[in-house]
Amino acid sequence: MIALIARNTFREAVRDRVLAGIVLAGFALLALTRLASPLAMGEGLRLTVDLGLSGITWLGLVVVLMVGSSLVSKEIDRRTIFNLLSRPLPRPLYLIGKWAGLTAALWAVAAILGLALAGLLWLLGHGAWLPAIAQAVVLASLELAIVCSIAVMFSALSTPVLSALYTLGLVLAGQWTDDLRRFAEHAPGSLGKVLETVANLLPNLSLFNMRSLASLGTCTSVEHLLVAAGYAALYCGCVLLLGAAAFESRDFK
Repeated sequence: MIALIARNTFREAVRDRVLAGIVLAGFALLALTRLASPLAMGEGLRLTVDLGLSGITWLGLVVVLMVGSSLVSKEIDRRTIFNLLSRPLPRPLYLIGKWAGLTAALWAVAAILGLALAGLLWLLGHGAWLPAIAQAVVLASLELAIVCSIAVMFSALSTPVLSALYTLGLVLAGQWTDDLRRFAEHAPGSLGKVLETVANLLPNLSLFNMRSLASLGTCTSVEHLLVAAGYAALYCGCVLLLGAAAFESRDFK
């Protein structure tokens, strides 16, 4: 049943014009980096890789905010959710299926834009950068899976606008968890413990950022990839479990 919901969600997301617009925006961003290369003072290649990988992350976030934040509420407004939940389908499985379908669509977008970036570098004669690009795209895809789980959780609990705002807030905060931990180390007493707890609860999105390495053509370690994959799986599981627990008690009447 989860596979069926995931497949339908994937098809619906792929047919959405937002996804096509995001892919075109990614291609346009790559073209823009090449036009701006003469102004980069010899750092044209680094600019292309950095902006290309940043585009995968931030354009994927746009998809999550525009599609994922209304993923469940749209079903409620259309009243199609009543047909689904009237069957012997547990609500947590429904939520997991929605997350899996949208995550698959995000990974498809990341793969397309990653292949476009890799193809551009290959045409420019920088094929040695391709392994690092592949690793960076994998990490960006894991990051998008976490962001998607957060959006799906809020979508099951709130309105689309509030879901988008909550998701965006957590994503922005998740970019600064390392700085927050360093600040907590120098904070006095209980304030430091509170800040450290907040930093541990926020998604550590900096773990998935290897744009600086990839722009130099340097690969990360296998241990880093395994830790990032494990963290993403654990964080997505916890967020979806929390969302499912709240969604289970929600009254649609």
